[in-house]
Amino acid sequence: MRLKNKIALITGAARGIGFAIAESYAREGAKVAIADLGAEAAAEAAGHIRDNGGEAMAITMDVTDEQAVDQGVRAVVDAWGGLDIAIANAGIQHIDPLDKLAFDNWRKVMAVHLDGAFLLTRASLRQMYQAGRGGSIIYMGSVHSKEASPLKAPYVAAKHGLLGLCRAVAKEGANHGVRSNIICPGFVRTPLVEKQIPEQAKEFGISEEEVVRNIMLRNTVDQEFTTLDDVAELAIHLAAFPTNALTGQSVVVSHGWHMQ
Repeated sequence: MRLKNKIALITGAARGIGFAIAESYAREGAKVAIADLGAEAAAEAAGHIRDNGGEAMAITMDVTDEQAVDQGVRAVVDAWGGLDIAIANAGIQHIDPLDKLAFDNWRKVMAVHLDGAFLLTRASLRQMYQAGRGGSIIYMGSVHSKEASPLKAPYVAAKHGLLGLCRAVAKEGANHGVRSNIICPGFVRTPLVEKQIPEQAKEFGISEEEVVRNIMLRNTVDQEFTTLDDVAELAIHLAAFPTNALTGQSVVVSHGWHMQ
């Protein structure tokens, strides 16, 4: 029970990596707020955690909406009396070469990843500072926070931006006992990644099997996808770490795709 009595809010948590972290946090004793754009999906995810003995609530949240984020964080604090952990996990992807990339699609990716992370950070810091009991803010980065791939310019730029935001929060939050870290996974076989496989196959003129073998897993040490459990275990460790010794760090979990 490494997170016993901790209160966590996770964006984009109705499915994929966010839900895997929410489940693991609940098993470790945390109260978990499932924030997601889809109200029905958030409610279903929270219900699943409750059905399995955890404590969870659903928050409908568009992370690009300032008022929605502020109200969502406030709802968690009002319900449970505080906020100890905030995870900026919501994300989208768009596949296009730069010369064909519409400005609107660039802005959509930036809004969800960077604007959403900023809004969650600001709302969470206000609550954490006021409560005076510290906290942990975790960002869902990517190996693409460290290096680039073709066809993913907005995603790569946004993930690099999250690395800078994480470091800035570590500097500002230290005097308040607030730590920040960023998880940088390799490819995890979520719906977001599954969608990319046929898109890249079409763009590069290769088979879907070649996309997986020669693009996604080529630089790993064992040709394995990073798993949801891999990422969730790291998220527990980062949230449970007791001091400012671990802050402002990017932790890569990628089967050796990127080594630092």
